[in-house]
Amino acid sequence: MSSTGTFPAGGNMSDPLVLLDLTIRVIIAIVLGGAIGLERQWRLRTAGIRTNALVSVGAALFVIVGAVGLGEGATADPTRVAAQVVSGIGFLGAGVIIRDGLNIRGLTTAATLWCAAAIGSLAGAGMEEMAFIGAAAIIATNTLLRPLSRMVNRRTRVSDDPVATDDDDELTKDFLLEVVTSEKNEQRVRALVVQAVSRPELSLRSLKVRTGKDARVSVLAAVSATSTADSSILEQAVQHISLDPKVTGSSWWPAETED
Repeated sequence: MSSTGTFPAGGNMSDPLVLLDLTIRVIIAIVLGGAIGLERQWRLRTAGIRTNALVSVGAALFVIVGAVGLGEGATADPTRVAAQVVSGIGFLGAGVIIRDGLNIRGLTTAATLWCAAAIGSLAGAGMEEMAFIGAAAIIATNTLLRPLSRMVNRRTRVSDDPVATDDDDELTKDFLLEVVTSEKNEQRVRALVVQAVSRPELSLRSLKVRTGKDARVSVLAAVSATSTADSSILEQAVQHISLDPKVTGSSWWPAETED
């Protein structure tokens, strides 16, 4: 593998060593993009493992085709294609940005997609070490800086409203609802969850399924509540779901509100 950001001289794809080098770059782009997307999918965001992996590997392939497939060996300039990736990924990122009343959701996810394209470009250009460092920095930013972001948001809201407290309903508008069942009853429980949160005070943002052990699955619902709603509404929904004999467990907890 090349760590200096260079391409094989001549770009001879029939050379097994050249093909192996480029294949390893593509694999690295997939792995790093998937690692970045894992954090997003774990938090039930719209762009998860597959999306970030595809963005990363796509950027890598574009850089490779610009330098090897369409170039003339040493005269190839992969930066021309990379520059188009930087601007073009913005259209994909715009698709995950959602306007929710006065709030804007998805900015962090869109920025993460943009960063995943950068990681793919680095891997495709042969800068594998920098790609690993960049991926680690992106994951650290989305995880380690999250507590700091929550603390700043909480302090800002309290300073804007002197009577507000950390337990104020405005600070916990988003919730996660988890229901455990068997694989064969997944569709039934999904419909049950949708029915349980179909109330004027609640809004279903996303519904995902995670596979567990012993043929068990967890149905995870991201729910937004109005400012006038309280936790008793979620508790009632969970109690209603738990009455179904096909449900083996159910719970809910406040979710993080940032992107």
